[in-house]
Amino acid sequence: MRVLGFMTGTSLDAVDMAILETDGETISRFGPAGERKLSEATRDVMLLATKAALAWLRDTPIPAIFAEAGQAGAQEHLAAADEFLAANGLTWSDIDLIGMHGQTVFHERPREGRSGRTVQLGDAGWLAQKTGVPVAYDFRTRDVAAGGEGAPLAPIYHLARARASGLEAPLAVLNIGGVANVTFWSGGDEIAAFDTGPGNGMIDLLVQARGAGRFDDQGRYASVGRVNTGVLLGLLGHPYFREPPPKSLDRFDFSLEPLEPLALEDAAATLVAFTAEAVRAGFGLMGHAPSQVVVTGGGRHNPEIMKALAERLPIPVKTAEDLGWRGDFIEAEAFAYLGARTARGLPISFPKTTGVAMPMTGGKIVKP
Repeated sequence: MRVLGFMTGTSLDAVDMAILETDGETISRFGPAGERKLSEATRDVMLLATKAALAWLRDTPIPAIFAEAGQAGAQEHLAAADEFLAANGLTWSDIDLIGMHGQTVFHERPREGRSGRTVQLGDAGWLAQKTGVPVAYDFRTRDVAAGGEGAPLAPIYHLARARASGLEAPLAVLNIGGVANVTFWSGGDEIAAFDTGPGNGMIDLLVQARGAGRFDDQGRYASVGRVNTGVLLGLLGHPYFREPPPKSLDRFDFSLEPLEPLALEDAAATLVAFTAEAVRAGFGLMGHAPSQVVVTGGGRHNPEIMKALAERLPIPVKTAEDLGWRGDFIEAEAFAYLGARTARGLPISFPKTTGVAMPMTGGKIVKP
């Protein structure tokens, strides 16, 4: 089937889109991919929804703004896809299924005696009606309800993508988004995954808090800063790093407070080191080294992050583009693939990726 996958990351930058022809097992063709920047209005309402989510107490009503933000997100998806399809000579009648991740505004991992919570906003029913195409959505909540972490979900796609490229195990795929997560493929169908620590998210929040833009473009602040070892060691002392995988994070799980005494440049450099050190620690948890690591996501555009990873990891560090992958669209591709798996009732989360007891199907399908 021909599936259009959507992804909007926690950076609130753009709607990413990618088309795959897939049965949810193998990939027969990679269709076009593209992005459309989020409007300021949608970005603002998603920020308000995120703020409301962070203050949302358990067993209390869902914040009212979620519905408004979900509708705004769906409208952004439709506008983005209309332009994208027209630019590539396609119409909605050419699409068999949509895989829509939605905008994550909240993710709380499970604790002892307490289930996790995760919220992705986007009105899938409205989108299905407007496009006339079934929409696969809500990929995480079934896993969370079963005691899983609800993240990461891309590992099964990382395996399919590696196989489509003729790569061999052992291999690691490191996605650096707001949070960094890694997939380890040890051979056969064996995959393990978890969030290693912060990705770009803390750096983005730092730069925004200092009124210096939305992100550290090309690592220009970090490149002239000095790592504060004391602050770095304090950050690495977070109890998350002592917990065994699988495990997951929200971009707000680490505080910027320890960085407040530092100049922007030194704080950015320290956070780059934090991201890389957390990845190194994550690799150490696996007990075996892959032959190479493929870096996807926005973090690979930050030369300081890539330099820090190369200095700390004892294996070749390659970008997605080095292997002919579309590094900015891996997650959009992933949710096209997961949409196809949802349609066929195939599992999308696994004991060694989210901690569920057995491989689980996930996602829902809404028809026009």
